[in-house]
Amino acid sequence: MLTERRESIHGQWSSRWTFILAATGSAVGLGNIWRFPYITGENGGGAFLFIYVLCVLVVGIPIMMAEVMLGRRGRQTPINTMLTLAREEGRSEWWQCIGWMGIVAGFLVLTFYSVVAGWTLAYVVHAATGTFNGTTTEGARTIFTQLISDPKQLLAWHTVFMALTIMVVSRGVTGGLERTVRFLMPTLFIILIVLVGYAMTTEKFIDGLVYLFTPDFSKISAAGVFIALGQAFFSLSLGMGAIMIYGAYLPQQTSIANTSCTIAFIDTFIAILAGMAIFPIVFTYALEPSEGSGLIFKTLPIAFGQMPFGQLVGTLFFILLVFAALTSAISLLEPAVTWLVENHGMTRIMATLSSGMLAWFIGIGCLLSLNVWAGITIFGLTFFDIVEGFTANILLPLGGLLMAVFASWLMSHKSTVDELALGDGTLYSAWQITLRYIAPVFVALIFLNAVGLLEFDS
Repeated sequence: MLTERRESIHGQWSSRWTFILAATGSAVGLGNIWRFPYITGENGGGAFLFIYVLCVLVVGIPIMMAEVMLGRRGRQTPINTMLTLAREEGRSEWWQCIGWMGIVAGFLVLTFYSVVAGWTLAYVVHAATGTFNGTTTEGARTIFTQLISDPKQLLAWHTVFMALTIMVVSRGVTGGLERTVRFLMPTLFIILIVLVGYAMTTEKFIDGLVYLFTPDFSKISAAGVFIALGQAFFSLSLGMGAIMIYGAYLPQQTSIANTSCTIAFIDTFIAILAGMAIFPIVFTYALEPSEGSGLIFKTLPIAFGQMPFGQLVGTLFFILLVFAALTSAISLLEPAVTWLVENHGMTRIMATLSSGMLAWFIGIGCLLSLNVWAGITIFGLTFFDIVEGFTANILLPLGGLLMAVFASWLMSHKSTVDELALGDGTLYSAWQITLRYIAPVFVALIFLNAVGLLEFDS
């Protein structure tokens, strides 16, 4: 059992709000502004949003609390944290596999995440140089198609983004992570509000709201439920070690429950704001809400090309989208870096360079699958699709499931009560019951479906 409080060798967040900003920065990124709108469009709009919010409340928040708790309890990289806690609780050392899965998942997410983030860098240049001025629906499609079909251009932007990520992570907790998130996340929120304000001026604003907020459960399928749960994990950065390692830097006096709820609320709110900004534009300019992964890149340029001061607003938006992606990317790389520092005696700079370069190299396969390797598929899936699907639908849910089992079933009552500081009453019981009986069922179903052991109608 824990007899004295540990301290992380990597440092500590200066305050509760710094942790909230950092964890929200990890959560709020392309998962909210790029991925959420297009998968909502592909899965029926309002019905999918309802299921998604339910997944966040019933599964996301309890597991986030567990992941933060494990991180703060161990104060180390996820692998070493789980090994230490397993030994303290008298459990098998095999439970360190949770840490391994998290680091691998986050690392693989970063490989394709950086490619998509590179798109945002390219669009900063397009917006700043006036490429979007007066653009039409067809023009916006052409800009995007030309980008993803050019491997040299994708490689250049992928390289730039990974270089930025490596630079921030190499500077450590206070010198890199904190300084990056303190200003950028609030500013992104302001820009999103501006975009929603513009969407309110479009003729199809109400249609967009109806589509986003009116549930039509005839359009939701079992597959859509699984996607919603996977998105909850992807968006909240659960199961990939990011929240666990950020929890390792959390001051002891900070409430895990309050901060987890705050992060989940902000994350979901920004995802909804993104939908409110994008879907009215989609309908106004006769685009399909089920456009797929290029939705944000095929819709917003039209708006920026038509609105007053659109060139400036468009430039700011994509710059801030880059920064939102960056705050997520650094949290994906951080667990691997801390493991190399703790277990292999590397300096932080060398650990960041080596892990970052490997992520960059694997990312080349992801970007080539969009063009040169587009015809090379396995069961109809490109390399990009395989990496994204494997992480979002398998590794993240499975990691979250194992975290829930360990935190609620295998950790002692005293340890969890002590760390969560909820008391031993109703709130603690609700968390434990949810984590023991409800969340694992949801997560187990999506995992079994993803691996093909259960088949549901699509």
